[in-house]
Amino acid sequence: MKHCNNRSMRPLMLLSPIALAIVTTTSPALFAAEQTTAKKQPEVITVTGSRIQRTELVSSSPVMSVDEVQIQLDRAVNVEDITAKLPQAAAGANSTGATVGDSFGSSTIDLRGLGQNRTLVLIDGTRAVPFSFRNSVDVNIIPAGLIKRVDVLTGGAAAVYGADAVAGVVNFVLNDDFNGAEFSSSYETADGGNEKLNFEAIFGGDIADGNGHVTGYLGYSERKELLAGERDFALKNSATMINSGGFYTDVASGNSIAINDAGQTVAERQTSDFTRQRYLTQPMERLSAGLLFDVDVADSAIAYGRAMYSKVTVNGAGASGQTPIFVNEQVTLSQDNQYIPAALRQQLTFDTEGNALVNVERNLGLGVQHTKAVRDSLQFQLGLKGDITDYLRYDIYGQYGQTDEVATLYNNGYKTDSNGNSRFASLANTKDIFDPNLDLSSFSDPLIYTTRERTQSVFSATLSGDSSPLFELPAGYVDFAIGYEYRKETGKQTPGDAFRNRTSFAAVSAFDMDASFSSEEFYAEILVPILADMPFVKELSFEGAYRISDYSNTEAEDTYKLGINWAINDDIRIRANKLTAFRAPNLGEFASPITALSLALFDQNSDQFVPRLAGRYDGDPCLLGTGDATQCAAFGAPAAGSVFDTSQAAYTYGGNPDIKPEQAESDTLGVVFTPSYIEGFDLSLDYYSIRVTDAVSQIQPGAALQSCYIDNPNPNNPLCNAVLRDPNTGFISTAIVNDFNLAAIEQTGFDLAANYVFDAPMDLGGRFRFSYQGNFITEQTRQNNSTVAEVDCKGTYGSACSGDFASILQADYKHRATFDWQLDTMNFQLGWRRIGEVDYAVDRSETISAQNYMDFAASWQATDDIAVNFGIDNLFDKAPPTPEVGANHFNTVSDYSVIGRTVGIAVRYSPHF
Repeated sequence: MKHCNNRSMRPLMLLSPIALAIVTTTSPALFAAEQTTAKKQPEVITVTGSRIQRTELVSSSPVMSVDEVQIQLDRAVNVEDITAKLPQAAAGANSTGATVGDSFGSSTIDLRGLGQNRTLVLIDGTRAVPFSFRNSVDVNIIPAGLIKRVDVLTGGAAAVYGADAVAGVVNFVLNDDFNGAEFSSSYETADGGNEKLNFEAIFGGDIADGNGHVTGYLGYSERKELLAGERDFALKNSATMINSGGFYTDVASGNSIAINDAGQTVAERQTSDFTRQRYLTQPMERLSAGLLFDVDVADSAIAYGRAMYSKVTVNGAGASGQTPIFVNEQVTLSQDNQYIPAALRQQLTFDTEGNALVNVERNLGLGVQHTKAVRDSLQFQLGLKGDITDYLRYDIYGQYGQTDEVATLYNNGYKTDSNGNSRFASLANTKDIFDPNLDLSSFSDPLIYTTRERTQSVFSATLSGDSSPLFELPAGYVDFAIGYEYRKETGKQTPGDAFRNRTSFAAVSAFDMDASFSSEEFYAEILVPILADMPFVKELSFEGAYRISDYSNTEAEDTYKLGINWAINDDIRIRANKLTAFRAPNLGEFASPITALSLALFDQNSDQFVPRLAGRYDGDPCLLGTGDATQCAAFGAPAAGSVFDTSQAAYTYGGNPDIKPEQAESDTLGVVFTPSYIEGFDLSLDYYSIRVTDAVSQIQPGAALQSCYIDNPNPNNPLCNAVLRDPNTGFISTAIVNDFNLAAIEQTGFDLAANYVFDAPMDLGGRFRFSYQGNFITEQTRQNNSTVAEVDCKGTYGSACSGDFASILQADYKHRATFDWQLDTMNFQLGWRRIGEVDYAVDRSETISAQNYMDFAASWQATDDIAVNFGIDNLFDKAPPTPEVGANHFNTVSDYSVIGRTVGIAVRYSPHF
């Protein structure tokens, strides 16, 4: 039995062995072995971007890859460790927690900064189960140690894979044919924290008397926190809040007095800085296990499947941020209250009943808040595939995935009792609330923020083959694949009672949701050989795909792919594609109810400010004096200089049942150069253009105010209606940030990849290898709605150009280059990552210079059984930039690494039984 992909399957001899249309980062030894194998025994494979099986890694689709050898050199514990170094990927949600509110410590992928919800994540070519209502996949569920290859496909792939592949596809190819056993452990640390510890066991072998194979894995990993106090840049511009001593104002007279941390009465309001205690990176624990199998159950039937489970526990900022809870309310103090300081008693106005109404501002002294999210994810797949005839094959599978999540908020508590009375006010005369060291731990209750369940069910059937029984073209047989796919997605969320009823000290709420949608799709692919073995045309083929989609929650568009693959000779191949794609409204966009937050969470001058929400509200231009005076007057705004309490205003967001799908078009044109006269060299250059219309967009209050009162001060500007004012006071009352099909996004650029393997000069021994992957953006624009001009986003940072506010960096150049020296048992690698210069997106008033990071890695095959990897990332301990404007995470931008230099070692033991 020939195991796995080429078992009992007829090789398709259409395409010639031109090396590396998929450009990998393979080691020299493995590179040579793959080339030799490819020449001797063509293997039927399924290339990312197509369901048609073929014999070589050549297709019209531009795919960049990272292989197992590089993953091991990088000592990857989480998938985030892999994708963070890809030039095509932006930050997404990540370990720093500088992300949107429902991410809860997840790690997501955001291709080209177009939004994590526009990137489709696959495991072995099938969908991974999402965790959020925004359809994002937490790639923490994927065991890094079992990944054989990561493929990144550029542009829309909806005709092949269905909705959501607008920016592209990331496909994690697992090592399902592993033989033997492997035990590995790794440790990595940075100065001051962020230690990572990982244990993993992988086993595999034949079953059923050699008629099948099974691969299993079990892993445990832990990441410690890194606190902001460990990094100087994080403490710049630290935000302060009221201290535990408090500030007391007599309502009747306006007299006030403060108490400092030593318990002394002073005149000025006292504050405390808790920045040092906040998470710079979030601690995480993960337990993962899984099984992948295939077995012959009949002469023409192979049963296959996988079962994957992970339990991820993350402590992070959560929706409420990490600001300690405090009171700011009026309480009644009685004249016989023995705890009232003498200096304060003299300032109070007691009524005839001996009571004084006092406004109390006081930190409760419970420390910074944090949210613990426990996420259980599982996915099962069971399929049957085989040959019907020598020229016809089938593949049928069913798949079910579920993510259950419980988010619990700590160092918070109920603000009111069961009768709706203030808990703090009720003890104002029985406890010494003026003592900064008063123990109020009884106020602290672990509060369930939300419980959430997310499910995904998929059924797919594909029939593939070739035209050999019917006809043969001069250049060969026509290959095809046709199929049907059904998918159902559900999402259910139940908030804790404190957040449904808004009775906690946190200025956040949560919503109930129980929603679902389903889709039915028919698809077809075709590969037509047009010419072969002619002058200037060794091969010329056409690739086409078409998908008909029917969604229960929206009107979906049909999508298509048209591709040309032209091998001029053994040295040069040209590939081109025209594709359409769409992104269906996800559960959060069409079904989530309107939720309100306090605008103070977004106000940098407020005690309640949450740093990760920076950039969405920068003040009222009318009050700042920067707005058009006539426009401000027309909307009844207060005079410039007026004091605005943003805690009295609401920031609302939510879904829209009338939301439509996003539409996208992609074009790619590339060349693959594998010169026979330069042994070991290959290069690919691919141009891409991605255009998204009807893009779901949320107008942030900062952008709406900028447009209404500064850029386009026209009373009919529709963005003025996105920020409502109180008709009596003129202050902002509500900022409306709901989902609408408003935006248009466009990005064009080039991906360049090169590899060169050659013998080391000067009798050094071994081989050298140079590898380069770079992304050049030539144009990037975003138009938030048709009433405003498009924004030039090329080479910028800031939320004005963000796809979904998880990534806000739009660098026009990024690369990763590595140089290896491989000896018989050792390999040394020097890596260079570069992020190009960027300007602040709003007005280009500030520039962040290009950032360069150097990495070093080494591997040693110590014995036949033991391999050791050692590495230093960010070799020169480069700190992230700290721009004066536009920072969104501890004075920097979340796409830059905040960790600093890390040193790690990994050991793999592979016993030979």
